[in-house]
Amino acid sequence: MKRRFLIGLALVLPGLPGVADTVPYGSTYQARPGAPTLIRNAVVLDGTGRRLDDADVLMRDGKVVAVGPGLDATGASVVDARGRWVTPGLVDVHSHLGVYASPGVNAAQDGNEATDPVTAGVWAEHSVWPQDPGFQTALAGGVTTLQVLPGSANLIGGRGVTLRNVHSTTYQAMKFPGAPQGLKMACGENPKRVYGSHDRAPSTRMGNVAGYRQAFADAQDYRNQLDKYQDELAAYEKKKGKDKDAKPPVPPKRDLRLETLVAAMNGEVQVHIHCYRSDEMAVMLDLAKEFGFKVAAFHHGVEAYKLSDRLAAEGVCGALWADWWGFKMEAYDAIWENLAFVDAPKNGCAIVHSDSEEGIQRLNQEAAKSMVRGERAGLAIPPERAVRWITSNPARALGIADKVGTLEPGKIADVVVWNGNPFSVYALPDLVYVDGAVAYDRKAPSSLPRSDFLLGQPAGGAR
Repeated sequence: MKRRFLIGLALVLPGLPGVADTVPYGSTYQARPGAPTLIRNAVVLDGTGRRLDDADVLMRDGKVVAVGPGLDATGASVVDARGRWVTPGLVDVHSHLGVYASPGVNAAQDGNEATDPVTAGVWAEHSVWPQDPGFQTALAGGVTTLQVLPGSANLIGGRGVTLRNVHSTTYQAMKFPGAPQGLKMACGENPKRVYGSHDRAPSTRMGNVAGYRQAFADAQDYRNQLDKYQDELAAYEKKKGKDKDAKPPVPPKRDLRLETLVAAMNGEVQVHIHCYRSDEMAVMLDLAKEFGFKVAAFHHGVEAYKLSDRLAAEGVCGALWADWWGFKMEAYDAIWENLAFVDAPKNGCAIVHSDSEEGIQRLNQEAAKSMVRGERAGLAIPPERAVRWITSNPARALGIADKVGTLEPGKIADVVVWNGNPFSVYALPDLVYVDGAVAYDRKAPSSLPRSDFLLGQPAGGAR
């Protein structure tokens, strides 16, 4: 088997002139230190499907140490959570915070590089504005981790980035260490409308599919060139000490667009596809088989309920809204039970996502709406199952389920203490911990970091 490389992520073609042997634009994230803390006597939904009543959560050195009743509090500060509920920190798999920042002016709209149907070489992180006030309001809603994606103007819009929801002046200091990047693709109306309206291809759904196929066919050829170069380089390394006339091979010219697609085919980035209709999801699954990549999740997917069994069988998540529908033709055939039906099969993976700077503040309530609709359809969806829609399932789709999304010993201590049942319309986070340190305290909002954009703005504005 030929050697594969983390294209565009790390160690890209060792020996290739001008290419660093380090991760480009790497994370500089540093966890804030937090004191050992024991959250006592809470109703705990641990994200694995368990509910524990009158249970404790012990955090130390940024990690979950133990979950269960009657834990030893020696050396830890104690939070009395009697009457309150505890969950893992929420994870939003589909956000545009920082790239479609507040305030919503053209100068801050950096999410769509709508200059070509395939812009796989762009990275959303290079547009992220860390001072977007939306990060703080999302934190107040319990969101501790989020994926920021490019928009959906393009067939292949570029790479997404997974961020820790912490105050920072650089995006690198928010970047989740070790998290794989995502690849944003889009099917359906958006790309054909954006390009077809300007007399450019694609203008039809068949044009969309031809565009994906050509892009990945080009990437296959590029990967073959890289493999050929590696074989020739290995042969040269063996000969150069013995043959004075041996010459090193000439590497292929770097192509950032094709690097991303090769990384997708090699499983080094997680593929996320904006896709509403079930027939188009089926086409995209066939495309994935043709070119050997894995779809992590279909996003929006208002018709995902129509092929929920296939999604479950192929290990594909549905990142969905509770009740958005009807704002364009491909969003028309939605049902309110969509999330519940995608969750129902064995191995079903349903996710509540936001795609909204407002919706990200209440992912728990969006999940609650889907719980109720599912129960009315005859499905039993207790809170300990539904909480996975906003914790462990999105962590799985982002490739970070080994680090966050559940309250298990050794996992990162991202924890939310709610004032009651998080699936109540009255639910609010009282405390949000990131890496075991308090990142949000509803009783002391003035003590928490605020976006620099908001600092120094007097009431009524200034001129």
